[in-house]
Amino acid sequence: MIDTYNAFVQPELELPPVGEGPLSGLTFAVKDVFAIKGYTSGAGNPDWLRTHSPWEQTASSISKLLAAGARLTGTTHTDELMYSINGQNDHYGTPINPKAPDRLPGGSSSGSAVAVAAGAVDFALGTDTGGSVRVPSAYCGIYGFRPTHRFVPIDGVIPLAPGYDTVGWMAGNIALLRTIGEVLLADSGDEEISARSFKRLIFAEEAWDKAEDACRSALESICVRLVQTEGTKREWRSIAPEGLEAWSHAFRTTQGREIWRTHSEWIVREKPVFGESIGARFASASAITDEEAERDGALRHVIRKRLHELLGDDGLLVIPTIPGAAPSRAINGTANEERRFWTMQLSCIAGLSGLPQVTIPAGEVDGAPIGLSIIAGAKQDLKLLSWVEQFEKEAGR
Repeated sequence: MIDTYNAFVQPELELPPVGEGPLSGLTFAVKDVFAIKGYTSGAGNPDWLRTHSPWEQTASSISKLLAAGARLTGTTHTDELMYSINGQNDHYGTPINPKAPDRLPGGSSSGSAVAVAAGAVDFALGTDTGGSVRVPSAYCGIYGFRPTHRFVPIDGVIPLAPGYDTVGWMAGNIALLRTIGEVLLADSGDEEISARSFKRLIFAEEAWDKAEDACRSALESICVRLVQTEGTKREWRSIAPEGLEAWSHAFRTTQGREIWRTHSEWIVREKPVFGESIGARFASASAITDEEAERDGALRHVIRKRLHELLGDDGLLVIPTIPGAAPSRAINGTANEERRFWTMQLSCIAGLSGLPQVTIPAGEVDGAPIGLSIIAGAKQDLKLLSWVEQFEKEAGR
C-alpha cells in the first residue's frame, strides 16, 4: 500500500477475516493503540514504543470485526498518547487531510480518519475520549461515532482517561457506520428497532452560539431538512446554565486527573520526550488538586444527570460538531490552544454525559468540511444510527 497521506504506522500489517458476515469483503485500519497479538503499539510516541512489549492477545473489538468478515489492513497514526484533537505529531508528522490538504486532519484518531477519507480502507477504528473520533471525522468530511461510555468493550486499548475513553469508528457512509455498530454492539442488548420513536429534536442554544457565522450558515440547510423529519418536534433550548466554558473546564480537570493517574508512573520513570503542546498538557494535568477534581467532579455529575433526563429514550440533541472548518496545518502556539478551547466546549457535551454521538458531513466552509452532530440518550446507539440513516435516505443525501 502506498501511504500518500501519511495515515499509517504499519500499512503492511494485515489480519485476515476469521468468519463471514455483514463486513465480508471490507477492509479496516486501527489506531495505533489497539492490541494486536504479537504487535507493539506505539501510541504516537517513540519512548512508549521503546518501553512496551508486544500484545499477548488481540482486542475484542478487532476480533469481532474479523469474525464479521472484515480484513485488517494497517495501523494508523495518533497524536501522542491520544492527548490532542489536532492530528499533529512532532515525532511522526501530521497526516494529510485528503479533503483539505492545507488544513489539519484532526486527532487524536488522525490516521484512521485520513485513511477512510482517502479511500485506503472502508472503515477504521479510533478512540474517543475528548473528541478524538468526532473532530477528525468532521475535519475530514466523513461519518464518525462515539458510543455510550462503556457500551463497547475497551479491553486491549491503551487508556488515556478510563472514565471517558471509548472505542469509536469512522466510515464513508452512514449505512456502513450502522453495520459496524451492529457488529460491535451485538452483545450489548441495544436494539435498533423503533428508530422512529425519537420524537424530539433539541437544538442546544449554547452550542450553536459557539459556531462561527460561516459554519452556522452552512449548517442551516441540513437543519431545515432535520426539522421536517416525520414525527419529530423541534425545540431550541438552553442546556448549560453554567456555560459551556465551565463544562469544558470541568471536563479538562476531571479528564486530566485521570490521565495523570493513568500515566504518571511511566512518565516519571521513563522521562519520555513529548512535543511541546503535549508535554504542557501532561504538566498541567500533574498540577490538578484534589479540591479542583472534587469540585468539577460534582459539576460533571450534575451535567450527566441533567442530560440523561433531558434526552431519555425519545430525545435527540443537535449541535455543530466543530466551531468551524479545520484550521491551517501551520497553526501552533496560542492560536492552536485557543482553537482547542473552543472545540472542546462542543465535544465535552457527550464526554461529560457519557452519551452516544454521531457526526455527519454537512457541507463546507472555504473549501473545507464541517460536521453536524446528533446526541441520543444512554444506550440508544443503534437506534440513533438507524435514525440518522433513515434521515439521510429521506433527505436524498
